[in-house]
Amino acid sequence: MTSASFSSLPLPQDFLVNLESLGYLEMTPIQAQSLPEVLAGKDVKAQAKTGSGKTAAFGIGLLLKIDPARFVPQALVLCPTRELADQVSKELRRLARPVTNTKIMTLCGGTPIGPQFASLEHPPHIVVGTPGRVLKHLRKETLKLDKTTMLVLDEADRMLDMGFQDDIQAIITDIPSQRQTLLFSATYPEAIEQISQQIQRNPLTVTVESLHDNTVIQQTFYEVNKGDKTRALIALLIQEQPESCVVFCQRKDQCQSLADDLKQCGFHALALHGDLEQRDRDLTLVRFANKSASVLIATDVAARGLDIKDLGMVVNYELPPDPEIYVHRIGRTGRAGKEGLAVSLFHASEAPKVNAIERYLKQATVLGDLPDTENHDDIRHPPMVTLSIDSGRKNKLRPGDILGALTVGQVLSGDQIGRIDIFDFVAYVAVQRDIAGKALKLMSEGKIKGRRIRVRRI
Repeated sequence: MTSASFSSLPLPQDFLVNLESLGYLEMTPIQAQSLPEVLAGKDVKAQAKTGSGKTAAFGIGLLLKIDPARFVPQALVLCPTRELADQVSKELRRLARPVTNTKIMTLCGGTPIGPQFASLEHPPHIVVGTPGRVLKHLRKETLKLDKTTMLVLDEADRMLDMGFQDDIQAIITDIPSQRQTLLFSATYPEAIEQISQQIQRNPLTVTVESLHDNTVIQQTFYEVNKGDKTRALIALLIQEQPESCVVFCQRKDQCQSLADDLKQCGFHALALHGDLEQRDRDLTLVRFANKSASVLIATDVAARGLDIKDLGMVVNYELPPDPEIYVHRIGRTGRAGKEGLAVSLFHASEAPKVNAIERYLKQATVLGDLPDTENHDDIRHPPMVTLSIDSGRKNKLRPGDILGALTVGQVLSGDQIGRIDIFDFVAYVAVQRDIAGKALKLMSEGKIKGRRIRVRRI
């Protein structure tokens, strides 16, 4: 399908101006195929890979249907993980700039429920949350969805994989049957079709081509002997020197063990899995996204919601059981026209999985020869270092306060400062590695918003 401009849609002028300011010039295929139907009030069942622009595909339609004068939850977006819910909420807030006084609230587990009770006393227009926490609020009657007219299931396949189907069904019983229901999924297992039939009315099916162009993503498979996967991974990481790389494993314990092995070798590696405490999960994602850690080892479920713009390399340390999951994994690299590298390690006994991927992609796999190098002196350090600040959103801390504290007196320049992430009671700032000591000294000896705050290097 040829690209189309957002101006071809019946959108208000202030919406179009905001979209242009956000860099939304042409619609992606998922937006071009689904947005007109969403705006027309139809139910949509859409399949699209990661990075396809699906948040805007449902978000624009959702925001145009909100009545800011009615302070009741008018739309609900369900996501499988807190990370994805946070990501969706941030994107909706950016898209909502032309809609004054729009309140968007995130309701997720892993965070204290008390402050959520207080916030819900002034109901939001839009709720974005995980099924478990949303259902808990419904049962405690701190959240009411009887005026909700739009329901979105984002990453529906992962929510079913994580066992949320019963929670989703229970939530839907609290939402009026006369509603618009949008279902977005990266893969299409049979369970997705079943739930669509149960909760949607004559949905339009939209499928965006999920296969990847080999001119954008270079896919290479390496056959390794039993017990040699870690050695092979190390050799490939040293050879390729990726600034950012995600390594996929099947099990949580394997993620942590592999991260520990890589750290012992000198890599700046982190593990992301379901056993981490929420604060540790937040810090792991912050450090990887701000380029102060180069390698992230993750399970498929934990990596949902991971939004890294320039991911140079993806490694299948273990091949997934389903070719669709393979396609979803490697789609995280090679975005926005940039070249990416997808590497897969397999034992001879896993050849049937490789064959299944070949059949699904309708192309032969490329087998590579492992490099000989294992010189750990060649390991590339990440370009940034993370500083942790013991203050956050609840203390009215803003990114500008942190940037000002670092650039006071023009000792450091703004281009030496990277990403700033602010949470309720802690904030993180990335600074270039070569000036990390100077930045830490500036912030430790100076003041932020007129007071001294503890700052440390992570």
